[in-house]
Amino acid sequence: MGCGNSKMLPEASKKGYVSVVQSLVAFSKANHDDGGPKKHSAKQRGPWFSTGVKNHQPLSNCQQQIPRDGRQRDKAAKYKDKFDPRVTARYDIKALIGRGSFSRVVRVEHRATRQPFAIKMMEVEAPEGREVCASELAVLQRVSHANVIQLIEVFQLPQRVYMVLELATGGELLDRVISRGHFTERDATQALRMVLAGVGYLHSLGISHRDLKPENLLYYHPGADSRLLVTDFGLATFCRTWCLRTTCGTPEYLAPEVILRRTYSCAVDMWAVGVIAYIVLSGSMPFEDDSRTRLYRSIIRGKYSFNGDPWSSVSNLAKDFIQHLLAQDPATRLTADQAIHHPWVVTMAASSSMRNLHRSISQNLRQRASRSSSRCPSTTASSYDANGVRPGRLMPLEKNQVQDLD
Repeated sequence: MGCGNSKMLPEASKKGYVSVVQSLVAFSKANHDDGGPKKHSAKQRGPWFSTGVKNHQPLSNCQQQIPRDGRQRDKAAKYKDKFDPRVTARYDIKALIGRGSFSRVVRVEHRATRQPFAIKMMEVEAPEGREVCASELAVLQRVSHANVIQLIEVFQLPQRVYMVLELATGGELLDRVISRGHFTERDATQALRMVLAGVGYLHSLGISHRDLKPENLLYYHPGADSRLLVTDFGLATFCRTWCLRTTCGTPEYLAPEVILRRTYSCAVDMWAVGVIAYIVLSGSMPFEDDSRTRLYRSIIRGKYSFNGDPWSSVSNLAKDFIQHLLAQDPATRLTADQAIHHPWVVTMAASSSMRNLHRSISQNLRQRASRSSSRCPSTTASSYDANGVRPGRLMPLEKNQVQDLD
């Protein structure tokens, strides 16, 4: 999040998590290696195919709110010409959702059923694009869970691959926290149970997400009973125990073993869940610094606290849950199955005061947005901005950064 140098991609967002905080504040004021199995290359099936994966019922790997203004529709029209006629014969292109180094994401409607979906168009001419596409597609074709983004079907051409995905319209996790106007530990456990269910399912398949953060947790629909979905598999990969080495992810959510360039496992996702739980309960981050080096040093040392508002009103069980996820030793870190059976989650925070944490969370988010406005843009970057709308990744750490941490 600092102003130092890092490897940037041409279209990566310069705001990162800051942009999300600012949007949430505005929303509140309105008061409403691993790089994946390359043998699954897209070319294996020839120049063209359309593969039905699931029945047509909406999920999401893209933007959480449907764009409605004319400018977005104009952009959609611009990119519509790039879509193969065989895709547009089945789907009506409605609006551009996001774009990245190798992809464009648009909202569409199935012409026969009129159901909304998202199509991610990925350029695969460049080797990097092919690698990202093959890796993400290999993961998405394996998953089927209520709390994980669902792939509907795939269209493959020599130069482009079109992934049809369920479309989530219920907003990001923190959007929901802010919009409720009332938020307790019980509400936090309800959200985290769905996150843990999705993450646990991925880990059971040997899949590590490697970029879990609030921006990648989207609600399927705006209703109070909506399921929460794990999305954005641009950095996800299949892993065997302690086999991963690539340094990638979003800086504030990186586990110590990743920063130290040690081999790591799916346990890095559980560290990220701990960071997410901390944010959801307080509106602040456990590890944050303008200097990337100081940020990494804090993470490696496990330097965070439960000081300040609203932590004095948060239960000890909630803090225990976070502490067991932010364990420096990944071998002692809670697994997804252990976390979902933690007493705080199982009892849905029955022992907490049930105090409304909304005001404190909103104030902390607003203060963070105010501080960030005086800083230079975040320099977080991604190894590949594969999803087109998920900023803030990096790959890899510079050698001198790692040395400075010692």
